[in-house]
Amino acid sequence: MDTASTPRGYFAVGVERISKPGNVGNLIRSAHAFGASFFFAIDPAPDIREMHYVDTSGAPEHLPFYIYDGLADLKLPKDCMLVGVELTEDAVELPSFRHPLRAAYVLGPERGSLSPELQERCDFIIKIPMKFCVNVGVAGALVMYDRMISLGRFAERPVRTGGPVEGPPVHKHGAQKVRNRAERRRRAATLGRGEIPRD
Repeated sequence: MDTASTPRGYFAVGVERISKPGNVGNLIRSAHAFGASFFFAIDPAPDIREMHYVDTSGAPEHLPFYIYDGLADLKLPKDCMLVGVELTEDAVELPSFRHPLRAAYVLGPERGSLSPELQERCDFIIKIPMKFCVNVGVAGALVMYDRMISLGRFAERPVRTGGPVEGPPVHKHGAQKVRNRAERRRRAATLGRGEIPRD
């Protein structure tokens, strides 16, 4: 992935009570492609090792994978927000959601929903505005794509149909900022001025 478009922060993707190894393989392959930091499963029904029949990217060799027997065992890094993907009345629609810099997205089983206990633990619940539910792997890929275009740095879309004629804006570093008042006085004295420089 181009470093100019790689979003800051990190994210993980997980599933609760998933029942089909193929869906896990599809989702972990997408997570690997979008640059996830790790993948997790809570109380999975199938033998997760069978996912290699669907995942051809070798994601398990490149992406940490954690399996938790139940919700009580789920451990996330400090300050990582848990974001549930579920069709609920009060869920935030994905196009209007501001993604956390540190996030773990969790999707429910194929023929069910995220458990009420997991929904309660989530910092946010988001939904994809669609007419009906889609495959778990598709839903996960849509969330990861939205995160990428929301937090990544890309060229602006042109007004007319087609692609941009210029690349993404080049990042410009600003002048050094010193927030410590004593350090600002020391710098001012070093510069031979009596005034405190403004940042």
